[in-house]
Parts: sequence; structure tokens; C-alpha cells
Amino acid sequence: MNPPKVLVGCPTAEIKDYCLKEYVDGLKALTYPNKDFLIVDNSQTGAYAEKIKGLGIPVVRDAPLEDVKERIAHSRNVLRDKALKEGYDYFLSLEQDVIPPADVIERLLKASVKVITGVYFTIYTFDGAPKMRPLVWKADPARPGQRMFMNAEVKAAQGKASDVQPISASGVGCILIHRDVFEKIRFRVANDTYDDMPFCDDCVANDFRVYADVALVCKHIVDMNGQKLVLPA
Repeated sequence: MNPPKVLVGCPTAEIKDYCLKEYVDGLKALTYPNKDFLIVDNSQTGAYAEKIKGLGIPVVRDAPLEDVKERIAHSRNVLRDKALKEGYDYFLSLEQDVIPPADVIERLLKASVKVITGVYFTIYTFDGAPKMRPLVWKADPARPGQRMFMNAEVKAAQGKASDVQPISASGVGCILIHRDVFEKIRFRVANDTYDDMPFCDDCVANDFRVYADVALVCKHIVDMNGQKLVLPA
């Protein structure tokens, strides 16, 4: 029996050129055998797509919609549609600034769930000070309807081979999604947010529990005022 067929890719634009080399190196390092790559470029011109193509990664152009949130969701749905139409079992949404461990697909597949994310960090400002936080959340029992960062859970899991936990929501920078989910859900923008939170909410509404392997930490390359910062730093 063949291993599940996985499509790996993301929307992108020339604004992510600062981390293109690291991303392509990360894609080429992935050890899972039954995978294909596709990048959906929604830049204003075709120059960035040609640059990606020159690095040996398949790329298609998408419309540069005026609203950036709608543009990203539309491009991610190009990948969703390809996964469904071409018989992929899973789609690994891997943002261009996220660099995973080489065995990320194997580790996420091992959980045998429909939706599972790895962990990556970003910088938020709290009380005027920058703080690094993982983009995985759980429900906050003290504030019904609110979410809280899973800081303690991620810290406690480091050094483990795996630590799969149900979560409330995550970013879509390194998330493995089964085709059954795409049969019911498209990426969308809601309440002026990007498509990650609506996607997680739609999963819950359609009885797909979202999980995270909080032991699986990826690098996140952030452009901070023209300087590259690799998280966790």
C-alpha cells in the first residue's frame, strides 16, 4: 500500500523574497517520499514566480486581489482545489517563512487525525514589550469564548518525540489537513481576520477536531524592520 499522497505548498508574494532560499532548502530537505510541491504566487508581476521556478519549485500565478487577506485566502483555495481534484490525501500548508524539521510530514501523519499543526512562534506586544508566543491556542476557562497561548504546554513538550494535544486554534503556517476536511471547508476571511482563525472555527463547526503536536517546533523567519529574525530565538 502506497503512503498517503501529500501536496505541500503555500500562497506567496515578492514580500517573502527575504526567506525564499531557506524555504526552498527546507522543502528539498523533506524526507517524506510521496509528496508534491506547489507555490501560488499572487505578486503584482510574474518576476517572483520566475525566480521560484528557477529554484526548481513548481509555481502558478494567481490574481493579486486588492485586499491582502482575501488574496491569501483565494490563493490557498487554489491549493485546496488542486488537492481535491488531483487525488491528494493531505495538504501540508507550509508558509514560506516557516522552516520545519525534515521529517515533519511523517511526524504529523503519525497522529492519524484529520487536522494537525506543528508549532512556530511569532512576536506579539504585551504591555508595550515584545514577547515571543507560539501560534497555538487553547480555550481560556476564565474567559468563555476566548483563547490563550499554549506557552506552558509547548515548553513542557520539548525533548519529547511527540506530544499531540487537542487545541482551540492555530495558525496555518505548518498544518496538515486531510482531504475530508476540504470536502466541507474552504479557506475564507471573516471579521477582518486572516483565514487561519475562520478555518479552525469551521473545522470545529464541521466536527473536525484540531490538534497540535506541541513537541514539533519549526523555525519562523520574521522580517523585523528589514532584519531577519529566526524564531524561536
